[in-house]
Amino acid sequence: MNNWVDSLTQGLTSGDFGVAPTNFPALALGLLLAFCMGHIVSWVYMITHAGLSYSRSFVNALILMPTIVALVMNILSNNLIMAFGMMAVFAIVRFRNILRDTLDTVYVLTSIVLGMACGSQKFTTALLGCALIVGVMLYLWMSMYGSRHRYDLIVNLHWARTPGELPDLLQTLNRHSRRTLCASQRSHEGYEGTDFSYRLLLRNPARVDDLIAELRETTGVSRVTSMQAEEESEL
Repeated sequence: MNNWVDSLTQGLTSGDFGVAPTNFPALALGLLLAFCMGHIVSWVYMITHAGLSYSRSFVNALILMPTIVALVMNILSNNLIMAFGMMAVFAIVRFRNILRDTLDTVYVLTSIVLGMACGSQKFTTALLGCALIVGVMLYLWMSMYGSRHRYDLIVNLHWARTPGELPDLLQTLNRHSRRTLCASQRSHEGYEGTDFSYRLLLRNPARVDDLIAELRETTGVSRVTSMQAEEESEL
């Protein structure tokens, strides 16, 4: 029994038994390089994204996909039979299950790739790839990577003074906020004053009451209401 366990352990750690030999330093370097490049792509996406369909799971997928594809290319090793086999398995899974989340697709693809690695007797590659991918998944989950919180508070108010005196209001908002965005401005003929809606990234979120009290004491400001800004990671 001990001899069988020793042989199994040695087989899992000594190398792969696939048709093509595996260069493990090159494999590790490729997986880490793919992870770093995926990180760079995700950073650029987070900085430049300006639409309404921002998704944290999609950002995480941008990091995981290059790592998984690098593992796939190492396992395939120019083997067309394995490539078609992988396409067939993924097509069956995709046909039988409707994957609405990008990260769900990544998990399914990861399971298929690791199964292929084990089925093609590339045991060490499977262990190394599984350890790295699981580590990346845990890192993304624990760090909440991809979360986007640009504003803390939404303030709605009525401004009864002239537009030329608006800097007095902005001075109060900027004193409490690091970032101020006028989300909407409504006025029409026959309506006295202007309704504003501002999104604020506060310098100190614990001083919301001080901001609201100061706004209500400002001349020309009335009907002040506020609400917490929602998380923008999954829209």
